[in-house]
Amino acid sequence: MKSVSLILRVSDGRFCTKRDKAEVLFDSTRGDFYGKRDRKTESWEWQSIPGLMIKLAVPTIIAQLVNLLYNLVDRIYIGHIREVGDIALTGLGLCFPVLMMVTAFAMLIGSGGAPRAAIYMGKGDNETAERILGNSVTSLIVISVVLTIFLEAVAEPILWMFGASEKTLPFALGYMRIYVAGSIFVMMTLGLNMFITTQGFAKISMKTVLIGAICNIILDPLFIFAFHMGVKGAAVATILSQAVSAVWVFSF
Repeated sequence: MKSVSLILRVSDGRFCTKRDKAEVLFDSTRGDFYGKRDRKTESWEWQSIPGLMIKLAVPTIIAQLVNLLYNLVDRIYIGHIREVGDIALTGLGLCFPVLMMVTAFAMLIGSGGAPRAAIYMGKGDNETAERILGNSVTSLIVISVVLTIFLEAVAEPILWMFGASEKTLPFALGYMRIYVAGSIFVMMTLGLNMFITTQGFAKISMKTVLIGAICNIILDPLFIFAFHMGVKGAAVATILSQAVSAVWVFSF
């Protein structure tokens, strides 16, 4: 017989079960049935706080460190572009505030929605938790569309304001337009990945970042050098990597 704990699935905002075989047990204190996997989840209530913090924090910290590879790898490869590597690297640096803006809005929804969903899941109010996830997905889509339209419209003035010159502007503009166009993948990955972490699946959340980082390392030299796209190739590689991560998140 199959009986497992419920998890909040990000693909459709509904609760579902993992396909694990488990013996059905009865909890006399709650008057309810649960499976062996539920037993593991329930045991968290009696585990020490420091132990749980280490269990959840270590994969999260590793994920954050790996996340640094996105910009680091881009800079390493772009810096090795012949003749224009230094100028292209400067242009990429001008895009950093825009990248942080996209990340900030994604974290706004993820950091706000995921804990609230977890609170209601703890109360047993699964319907409200599902609604919070659904609202968060909608918010991420709407914000990403608005940001894309806005940043595409004011890309050049913003880069001039950040200190672009006639030499660095083409590189900065090329990278920024492509990155902004694919910002929906970035926001979906960052925002919804937090819903996975907040349910206790920190390792799966870590794999989301690892998958994207590995794809970026592989695709960067391919688009930058093999396809001769330069800085634009780095942006394409980053967006494709985030798209793969987004698919992984939605498959959860």
